[in-house]
Amino acid sequence: MSGHRQVLYVIVCGSPLARQVGRLVELAQQDGWDVCVVTTPDGAKFVDRTALARQTGHPVRSHYKNPGDPDVLPPADAMLVCPATFNTVNKWAVGITDTLALGLLTEAQGAGVPIAAVPYTNAAMATHPAFRASLARLREWGVTVVFGEHVVPLHPPGTGERHQDAFPWAAALAALPGVRRSAVPVA
Repeated sequence: MSGHRQVLYVIVCGSPLARQVGRLVELAQQDGWDVCVVTTPDGAKFVDRTALARQTGHPVRSHYKNPGDPDVLPPADAMLVCPATFNTVNKWAVGITDTLALGLLTEAQGAGVPIAAVPYTNAAMATHPAFRASLARLREWGVTVVFGEHVVPLHPPGTGERHQDAFPWAAALAALPGVRRSAVPVA
C-alpha cells in the first residue's frame, strides 16, 4: 500500500526525562514514522498529553481500554521504550502486565514486533543485580537494549534532571530497524 507510514509506539515511563519525549517524537516523524505515545501511569505524570496528541495526531494512552471500546491507535510496526525505567525493565523481564505499556510490550514481543529499549536510571540502581539480569534477559529475547556509559554516562542518585539535556535521542531512534543507524553503537 503506497503512502503507508510505519507506526512506531513510543513507550514512556516515569522519569523526568519523559518531559522531553517530544524531541524523540519529532526525530521519529522526520524519519517517516507515524508515532503513537503510550505512557506508564507514572510516565503520564511527566508528559504534556495534549501537546503530544497534537504533535502525533493520536491520543496518548496510559490505561487499558474498557471492554468493547474500539482501539484508537493503529497497530505498531515497532516499539521504542524510552525512557525505560528500572521498574518497567524489571517487570517486563518477568512478564508482569499490570500497565497498558507492559501489556503492549509483552504482546508485541510474542508477535515478533521489533522492540528497542533505552533505560534511563541512576548509577546506583543500574548496578542492582535484578536490573542487570533483566537487561540480559530482554537482550536474550531479541529486544535491542541501548544502555551503558557509551550511550549516556550514568548519573548519581537524585541528579537525573541535571543530565537529561545530554540524552542521545537520536541513538535511541537509531536502535530501531529500518532507521538509518547513527555512529553511536548499541549494546
